[in-house]
Amino acid sequence: MEDSRQVENLIYSYAERIDNGDLEGVAALFHAAEIFSAAHDVRRTGFDEVLEMYQTSTRLYESTATPQTKHLTTNVIIEIDEGGMEASARSYYTVIQATGSLPLQPIISGRYKDRFRKTENQWQFSSREMIVDLVGDLSAHLLYDASGLA
Repeated sequence: MEDSRQVENLIYSYAERIDNGDLEGVAALFHAAEIFSAAHDVRRTGFDEVLEMYQTSTRLYESTATPQTKHLTTNVIIEIDEGGMEASARSYYTVIQATGSLPLQPIISGRYKDRFRKTENQWQFSSREMIVDLVGDLSAHLLYDASGLA
């Protein structure tokens, strides 16, 4: 599989894992990486810190063991560096959610700025910056008051 496709699969793996409630799987994507929001002064590095961040922020519903969301990742632009060992990507995300008490709706939208490195012929995240552009009703998704995200 070509490098850009492998990088793209990593981007989509994040969405798939979080929507499946696989918070350990999400953290595994960042086992040797950081995930951060510069605008909100949040930075987590490595499996343990990333897992804790998601466990303390993401509401999982008992009936499905998922957050009952779909993370839609679009407008993916991937650039492989000349040496073929590093890459960057920019993409948009929109999260939609529906629960027993919340009708289907978009709840947040923004951008990812990702960096990747290739080790032992395998691509992995080195960093992800999450940028929030639009905020809707996050009360059924997050375990904390998100009114300051906008």
